[in-house]
Amino acid sequence: MDQIFARRLTGVAGIVTAVALIVEVPLYFVYSGPPPDANVLTRLLLGIVGITSLAVFVTGFRELVRQARPDYEWAGTLAFAIGLVYTAIALVSTGLEAGAVIAADHPVDPTITVSGTYILYGSISRLLLALFLATLGHVVARTGLLPRWIGRSAYLLAGCNLAFVPSLFFGNTPAHFYAANGWGTTALMGALLSYWLLAVGISTYRGATRPHVPIGA
Repeated sequence: MDQIFARRLTGVAGIVTAVALIVEVPLYFVYSGPPPDANVLTRLLLGIVGITSLAVFVTGFRELVRQARPDYEWAGTLAFAIGLVYTAIALVSTGLEAGAVIAADHPVDPTITVSGTYILYGSISRLLLALFLATLGHVVARTGLLPRWIGRSAYLLAGCNLAFVPSLFFGNTPAHFYAANGWGTTALMGALLSYWLLAVGISTYRGATRPHVPIGA
């Protein structure tokens, strides 16, 4: 895989992930009570597409690091591994929610009824994303592999995710901002990640054909 293709693949994967998640998040706020099955399954399908694309994004990022700065391949591999663990957890959570909705003979709100996803979507995901973003930010800051703003914003977003890790102590009411499955812990953090990935994906794709010399290369 050459550098141009790797950058384009990473960029496209980031954009697809972002678009899928950006469309998905508002669907959680359409209904005040248990939503119809069509709403839940649609947003879960969008989530599956987004998370699968995220797996491609983290794979492409590792390849970019490996090609440009082999001395930082350890960090690229760390980001890749954490990213894959996050995608696996998100897909498992999606499967649990979809199964509950499909099996029920009446509308249910899986964000409340499927208790196993509370900290999978919440504290666990927040900690994994914090580590992933901090690692990515470190690589970008040290190597100049991507524009500097990507590294700085990754650090900032990592801090935001880390701040929500203790949310598991604050109940399970989705309408609350800081709860295990609260809208701040899940929807807000998901939205911030989505728009960040959109910007990173566009920047990475557009920079594919530009001459690039990593810092310290």
